[in-house]
Amino acid sequence: MLFDLLIDLPLFNFQNMLDNTERKNVNVGLEVEIIQKHHQRTGELTHGFVKRLLTKSANHTHGIKVMLDTGEVGRVKKIIEEIL
Repeated sequence: MLFDLLIDLPLFNFQNMLDNTERKNVNVGLEVEIIQKHHQRTGELTHGFVKRLLTKSANHTHGIKVMLDTGEVGRVKKIIEEIL
């Protein structure tokens, strides 16, 4: 019964999803949503474009830290992908 319903669900394609924890996936000018330090409790995301990458390491488990073009700083939680 329940198993039959799960089989009919479409599978999510993880290959197209960019990983926000890998520095190589985050570039200047990229459209992203970040979480700022003071919004961590509420989970409120801030939308913008990357101005600078602040994380120096190749990856970070909580997301790459960036500065947006507005000057706001936070960790990338979502990369906005353009559908062509």
